Amino acid sequence: MGLDRNQRRFLRQTFPGDGCVLDAEAAAVFGMDSSRLADAPWAVVRPETEEQAVALLAWAHSERVPLFPRARGTNVVGDCVPRGGGVVVSTLRMNRILEMDGEDFCAVVQPGVVTGDLQRELAALGLMYAPDPASVRVSTVGGNVATNAGGMRAVKYGVTREHVLGVRAVLPGGDVLRTGGRNHKNVVGLDLTRLFVGSEGTLGLFTELTLKLLPLPEATASVLAGYAGVDQALAAARAVLAAGILPTAMEFMAEAVLEAVRRVGDVPWGPEVRAALLLRLDGGCEALEAETRRLDRVLGPTAPVFLERGTGADEERLWEVRRLINPASFTIAPDKMSDDITVPRGRVGQALERIRAVAEQRGLDILAFGHLGDGNIHVNIMYDASRQAEDAVAAKRTILGHVLALGGTMSGEHGVGLTKLPYLDQQLSPRERDLMRRIKAAFDPHGIMNPGKAY
Repeated sequence: MGLDRNQRRFLRQTFPGDGCVLDAEAAAVFGMDSSRLADAPWAVVRPETEEQAVALLAWAHSERVPLFPRARGTNVVGDCVPRGGGVVVSTLRMNRILEMDGEDFCAVVQPGVVTGDLQRELAALGLMYAPDPASVRVSTVGGNVATNAGGMRAVKYGVTREHVLGVRAVLPGGDVLRTGGRNHKNVVGLDLTRLFVGSEGTLGLFTELTLKLLPLPEATASVLAGYAGVDQALAAARAVLAAGILPTAMEFMAEAVLEAVRRVGDVPWGPEVRAALLLRLDGGCEALEAETRRLDRVLGPTAPVFLERGTGADEERLWEVRRLINPASFTIAPDKMSDDITVPRGRVGQALERIRAVAEQRGLDILAFGHLGDGNIHVNIMYDASRQAEDAVAAKRTILGHVLALGGTMSGEHGVGLTKLPYLDQQLSPRERDLMRRIKAAFDPHGIMNPGKAY
């Protein structure tokens, strides 16, 4: 299947110039994302205005043409892959910050705005957009909203859903829906705004997003603490939270992760470090100084074998360790399956032990790291697809089973996409999935929006 002559003509007329890509070779790059999965688009369009989006959604609904929204394609679950063919809709040309309001504490942006760029613009005004995914420097607000991105600050500030006040989206058929607004509290009717957040592009196409802002904290401070083993690091994390300290971020890295990072650069810790915690605090200068002293008093009895502190610009060298994990992972094996399981906080240790056992059983390196403060652990199964593909798939299946048995979830922030869809029945009941499909049908009766994803 594909597009006929009249359909191609419509796209060329609606998206003139390079706003429409029909050449298969040029369109190919839009058929993949960071999951390393790929499929060939029938065409690619780059809307710049809401009017173009309305025309596209009306046409696609009438013609039954599948649409696959995308931005930077940084997701790792195959959310942007046009499986089965269709038109990829790139939102990168809808990239304007429309408003930054320090009185209403909200910003209005188009979906193609890079999240890190927005944060820098806001910081100059003393404001903060709190969601901070690891891909913040390149991923877009629209992509973050579509996947309900979490990130390192989620332990204190929550995930993207808590920071979206309103959505403007074009629905299949061309209707424009506006949900929510500038109010920070609103309990009238069903919460359609939150329904859109995390919907993985299956309900409509974002054209504007209204975001909740916070005052920018006056200062931050970070601590990198190394421990002789995983149990000691987890005990230290429990001690911090038990003391009533709520870090902005609390990241965990197991031994295999530290070894991978050591391969790509100089690290400040020695070989005795087999697990590490990376914590960040924020607040007013005086309060932060007192909180940092309190953190030192809590960490002292946990017997770290390595401890380094940083404030302001000095913090970046500590957080560079965390940012190096993804590139460093490929020094271990050429291929990777990425999962982001979440378990109740008190069961993180059990989850890590079961992941380690699976790695030993399958003869694979499995990297475990992530957002310890909210029980969200990234599990990267490293393997060589030419000889270990079956073992990697088996390891993934087993780990997801262990996670669900511990009362966890198979995704805390990445979403379902294509990669987790085969396992969804293990977590969601038939009734739940049926309700989700019926909700989608109310927005998208012909199933043209990112079909075959999420649920």
